[in-house]
Amino acid sequence: MDAKTCILKLSYVGVLNFATVDQNGLPQVRCISAVHYEENSFWFLTARGKEFYHQLIEDGHVPILVYTRFKEMIRVSAVAKRLPDEVQESCRNTIWEEQPYMENVYPNGTREILEAFEIKDMQMEYFNLGTHPIGRYYYTVGNAEPIVKGYHISDACIQCGTCAEGCPQNAIDEGEPFVIHQDHCLQCGRCYENCPVQAIERL
Repeated sequence: MDAKTCILKLSYVGVLNFATVDQNGLPQVRCISAVHYEENSFWFLTARGKEFYHQLIEDGHVPILVYTRFKEMIRVSAVAKRLPDEVQESCRNTIWEEQPYMENVYPNGTREILEAFEIKDMQMEYFNLGTHPIGRYYYTVGNAEPIVKGYHISDACIQCGTCAEGCPQNAIDEGEPFVIHQDHCLQCGRCYENCPVQAIERL
């Protein structure tokens, strides 16, 4: 698995769930299917009159989520940036070629109300619940900062084994200190809650 494969899987799912925050500070979620995928980026269309458009213009930060039928979750965190005026028409035309259903939504030339935004520098998380142990991997594309999440066992560990015995995914190995395998960690916090000496820290 890598970032390019994650983007390819996004294209297979087809519909991306975008989250933004409205003018009242409340979360909003919508499904976007007018998306064109490149190897290391993708862009999408939305209409200028939609609240989504204005939220993108105002801030641009978007978490994106898809879930496949194979129990794979892909999260993307990025800033959506409006593409330059000179490429807007070609972007609309590309989507119309790739997704003919759009003519039913914006017929007879009304597509000019749509504008393209690009997702380029992104953090990605791939989380597969369909394997045992589960798989969790982080990637960055472009100039995005690496993701740091989960739990870490500090030098305060007394090697009692409580964390390893209670881990649902057997993702903790013996050591001095014990070690959490981040690629298989559920990040459920069970080890953190049950450590008798509070040697486990949230990253």
